[in-house]
Amino acid sequence: MFGRKSAEPEPAPQPVKQGGKGRPTPTRKEAEAAAKARAKVPRTRKEQAAQRRLERSESSQKVRQAMKTGDDRYMLPRDKGPVRRFVRDYIDSRFSFVELMIPILIVTMILGYSGSRQLATIGNTLLLGMLLLVVFDMVMLRLRVRREVTRRFPEAPLKGLTYYAITRSLQMKFMRMPKAQVKIGQELPEHYR
Repeated sequence: MFGRKSAEPEPAPQPVKQGGKGRPTPTRKEAEAAAKARAKVPRTRKEQAAQRRLERSESSQKVRQAMKTGDDRYMLPRDKGPVRRFVRDYIDSRFSFVELMIPILIVTMILGYSGSRQLATIGNTLLLGMLLLVVFDMVMLRLRVRREVTRRFPEAPLKGLTYYAITRSLQMKFMRMPKAQVKIGQELPEHYR
């Protein structure tokens, strides 16, 4: 009665049912845990917007760095290529009358508010003369840029270069993007490949 029992016989192995899954059915708790692990956590709109802002911020930092260093890989499409780089360097290496425009505008404004009709007339004449100089400078710039580009890059198309050169030269030097890589009067390299 209270004695030791002899070794119990081992249960007979369960026969594997033909077409069965070959493993025991998981409990409800195990099934729910597995389903949670498989499911992707839905992200809120705020999280998605924050992720997009972060990605844009990282790419804009690369573009800004490229604009400062002149790295073609991250430049905007309008600034890529050796021809555009040459045009930028050509514009940055020369003095332009546009750079005098803001000081002339300030002088004209001071003369205009001086109260003297004669000084206001002088200021307006000075401003008109400056505008004519700028227009003449832009025409000469167009001719020189096209001549230099055809000399250095005979196979390059000239479409859009005049607009690119003029818009760059109309900007103040410290505001130009990509940043100037050459100084005024500096000799430009012969090859831009």
